[in-house]
Amino acid sequence: MAAATVMAAPPPSYLGFSDTVVSYRFQGPSAEPGLFVRRPDGTAQGGFAPREVPKNVVNVFHADSWAYGTNLISLDILTSGSQDPAGDKRRPFKDYGATEIYLIYRGVLSLNKIFDTETFAIPGFVKDVGLSFGADINTKDTYFDAEKRAGTFGLSFAFDVPAGFVNLKVQGYKDFSRNGFAGNGPTPGIPGNGAVPGFDYSHFRSVEFKLTPEFEITYTIPLPFTGLPLSLAGFNTIILPKGRYGTINQNDTQLEFASQTNLVLDVGQLLAGTPNRVEVFAGFQYWRNKFGADPRRTINTEEKALIAGVAYHLK
Repeated sequence: MAAATVMAAPPPSYLGFSDTVVSYRFQGPSAEPGLFVRRPDGTAQGGFAPREVPKNVVNVFHADSWAYGTNLISLDILTSGSQDPAGDKRRPFKDYGATEIYLIYRGVLSLNKIFDTETFAIPGFVKDVGLSFGADINTKDTYFDAEKRAGTFGLSFAFDVPAGFVNLKVQGYKDFSRNGFAGNGPTPGIPGNGAVPGFDYSHFRSVEFKLTPEFEITYTIPLPFTGLPLSLAGFNTIILPKGRYGTINQNDTQLEFASQTNLVLDVGQLLAGTPNRVEVFAGFQYWRNKFGADPRRTINTEEKALIAGVAYHLK
């Protein structure tokens, strides 16, 4: 899962639950694999250093339930600072930041609901087991020409917690991507925000990665001991190596770990007694080996970003 905005809304209850949230967050500094800045003193590896990027993100989040399962959709519109320039084949590096669209869908079919049973529940441990499935789709308007199409399928475990929710998905993950690292150039080079002499960026192709295991944990945990309508909301995702991501150096992907943790304050409940309407949140995002890139072969693969934002529930 990509790093989408994490909402503190209650989990779907299979009783016609529906919630739609629009939010804005500032996120930075973000990392983009392959994006670098030249160091005139040559102190960084190879004379290059990772280029940090601030991002403004608008998110539309929707969760609902029906008789036999749940649906979740999250759409991020991420606008980078000029450090991560937009570009295309005619104008590789424009004077404004790139825009990325990242769409996530996750669905779950409840085995207890389908078979009208409690067999798939262990009191005090697991409330339900479900069949999970989903997709990730993204595109970004840079010369790097990133595009991702990924699918997931597996099992979902809803843990029996006193309040909030903790869910685990154990899935197979299949990724089809297009990216600049898969380009066939006449001379090896390091893709970045400036053209490397002799390197041809115009040859892009798609990469079909191997099916690999993926693990997703999502949670919202109320913090009533604070005396405030506070919750801890977040996710952790692990994607195992999925094959090679480039024909230039035949770089092998690495284990990818993405984590986001937000402290969410329900200001609507605090100030006006209207819960689940307006929230503010602040948190931290950590992404190691971003998109599976190998830090020994690709610069700028580790992200440590602060997050601050506001969310409004449309209901």
